[in-house]
Amino acid sequence: MRLITLEEHYRSPQVDGEIGEAGDYFRSMNTAGEKAAQRLVNLSDLGERRLADMDRAGIDLQVLSYTEPSPEILESSRAVPLAQRANDEMAEAVRRHPKRFAAFATLPVADPSAAAIELERTVKQFGFKGAMINGMAQGRFLDDAFFTPLLERAQALDVPLYLHPAPPPEAVEKTYFSGLEPGLARILSIAGWGWHAEQGLHTLRVIATGVFDRFPKLQIIIGHMGEMIPFFLARIDAIVMPFAKDLKRSVADYFHSNVHITTSGLFTAPPLYLALAVVGADRILFSVDYPYSSNEQGRAFLEKLSLAPVDFEKITHGNAERLLKL
Repeated sequence: MRLITLEEHYRSPQVDGEIGEAGDYFRSMNTAGEKAAQRLVNLSDLGERRLADMDRAGIDLQVLSYTEPSPEILESSRAVPLAQRANDEMAEAVRRHPKRFAAFATLPVADPSAAAIELERTVKQFGFKGAMINGMAQGRFLDDAFFTPLLERAQALDVPLYLHPAPPPEAVEKTYFSGLEPGLARILSIAGWGWHAEQGLHTLRVIATGVFDRFPKLQIIIGHMGEMIPFFLARIDAIVMPFAKDLKRSVADYFHSNVHITTSGLFTAPPLYLALAVVGADRILFSVDYPYSSNEQGRAFLEKLSLAPVDFEKITHGNAERLLKL
């Protein structure tokens, strides 16, 4: 059984140091417990320690991506060189271990034209498989016309964009999560609920504003079993469509034709079985969310599933091979 994982993170100490104070808010939102902190040491490793973790769980290939805070939170003059450095580091790891690593680019989204150029550089020069974008980009969702050059280039290159959650904007954090014990507020605002709901909204905005009418071949990937959307998709379709009068097709149609979802960070069967019923096996891809989650968790999850062999092959590696041209 071949295993490919798509939401597997990396952090460069050098790039992280250069981001400096701009990332302090994001770092504070990402504070982990002691056990998790031990795993996070592996964020900065692109060699033997990471490979050993993969081997213990039987994972054949990781698609690397730069964790937040990434250069994308910076203004263009700082983001461009740091994104290039982060991508060069991941490209070197892919060069050293081409059968074990692939990569998604990190992009200087403050300048969408520069981001488009960097995406093309990494795809054509290094063979990167697309890009990861963490949360809102410079205070905007991707449906903003500001990002047209990037979306155009992704479609032209035929590579997907992985939309990953990030800590909420400060105004949202203050409104929704104030008055709580700091640790509780932090976890509710991110992995405990908040950033998944926000990423689901981000995806729905991309669909409902007609991004896929303008870029019909563009593909996006979202994690965490679809960021709650599969559970609500029928209701979303029924309630939203009367107000999305300019869309050529239904919200559900776009979700089935332009969105892939991964299993990252969710290791119980019911969400997967729901996603299979709503989305279908052709658009679900196995992922771990390493090292925030462990490879062993992901492997144990797979071994408890009851799936048709053809669906199991699609989810564990076949869909990734097709979408990313691996």
